[in-house]
Amino acid sequence: MPSPVRSKTASIAIFFVAFLAILLAIHAPYLRLPFFWDELGQFVPASLDIHQLGAWIPVTTLPNVHPPAVMAFLALVWKIVGFSIPATRVAMLLIAAAGVLFSFLLAIRLSRNTAGAPAFAAAIFLIATPMFYTQSMMAQLDMPAMTFTALALLLFLDERIVACAAVCTVLVLVKETALSTPFVFAAWLWLRERRIRESLYFLAPAFALGVWLIALHHATGHWLGNDEFARYNVSDSLQPGHILGTVARRVYFLFIADGLWIGAITLFIGARVLRGRDWNIALLVAAAQILLVSMFGGAQLDRYNMPVFPILYAAIAAAGSVFPSSWRWTTQAALTIALLIGLFWNPPYPFSFENTLAMTDMVGLQQQAAEYIEERAPDKRIATPWPFSDALLRPELGYVHQRLKVERMDDVRTGSLAKLNRANVDVLVVFCRTWALECGGLDSDFARSFIQRGWGDQKQASAEQIKESLGFVPLVKWTRRGQWIEIYVPER
Repeated sequence: MPSPVRSKTASIAIFFVAFLAILLAIHAPYLRLPFFWDELGQFVPASLDIHQLGAWIPVTTLPNVHPPAVMAFLALVWKIVGFSIPATRVAMLLIAAAGVLFSFLLAIRLSRNTAGAPAFAAAIFLIATPMFYTQSMMAQLDMPAMTFTALALLLFLDERIVACAAVCTVLVLVKETALSTPFVFAAWLWLRERRIRESLYFLAPAFALGVWLIALHHATGHWLGNDEFARYNVSDSLQPGHILGTVARRVYFLFIADGLWIGAITLFIGARVLRGRDWNIALLVAAAQILLVSMFGGAQLDRYNMPVFPILYAAIAAAGSVFPSSWRWTTQAALTIALLIGLFWNPPYPFSFENTLAMTDMVGLQQQAAEYIEERAPDKRIATPWPFSDALLRPELGYVHQRLKVERMDDVRTGSLAKLNRANVDVLVVFCRTWALECGGLDSDFARSFIQRGWGDQKQASAEQIKESLGFVPLVKWTRRGQWIEIYVPER
């Protein structure tokens, strides 16, 4: 007769395989999708540096503070199966499936005394979340940080302190801002439970991160990798107005966007079930993470919220237990449907394309433009901003078969056009970078003024300004769900 431990392990394995099968099935259309934005600009090149050069500090892209755990994982995967885009996507989906599993187990732990099946609802919410859908296949850090945060919290609540400290050490080597999680655990043990010796185990994550920072400083001369990164993500972001604006954005993203206002109402009504030691610790972990990523990070990216998802969805599912069963299933179904709609719907304000399937639209457009240029103008000199510039320079990123000649631009504003040497450029490529400012349906004077106050002056040069500055005129343009990319050539 199988032991209870063996039966539990088998059940966990079955759930992992089921979650992985679901994720592979729903991501099947995109397993060959070329790399996008920060994937192609930072994380894939850094992973290739480890894989091809053994360089843990990036050399083919700008080094920064991000620790190397995810990049080392990808390098290991490529060493075993070879480098390819599908191998990368599947590798990240393995981590995502583990994230769904740990979120499911965490919800079981937190919701032991509630009615219904909150753990299943929490897992469904997570899988249906637009951000999780896109990030689960992307070679970036925040989904893995979510996975290891959920596991660390689960181990801490189960009183497996040594194992929790070990997982937290891996966690901070996945994402440096995850240091808030072991800090909460150490503070709880020291200040609330007077378990001082055990709290000291959580010095290990800080020590590991410190070793990484020393190595980074030794290689680059900068504690955060480079001055620009430090200025943008630390000194510029530590401004009261920036912090308040970021907190407001976090609150909107977690409690209003994509139908999450349904979850917020559920939390308000059922908050009384979110009591006790376990919930207090979980909510502290979530609050500390949101506070830290609201203080640091100039880009204010919504994906920084991902480590909070397992706690948020467990709380929403548990709070729904106060409703009669018919209301509980209705609200859970409504939230799930709203989340799924959010995957396909582009909101009428600036957002990161990686938040929804808009990322696939941008990749598809850039694929079309890259194929056109490679076929018809492979020897021409191309001026374009990042990330399309890197897409044309590195064939391994999935856009071209050979390295093209590229003149990198910061942007396509009039000031940047004036810096271009017309004699060194044969082709100019312009594309939509900011939703609701350069594409979408709200490009009014009022909207533009509001957006520029919040996001800065991002207005690209018009066709008339490009012609006046460079003598270039439009040749071909592709559009997809409001986004566009356009190729300009010299006027004949």
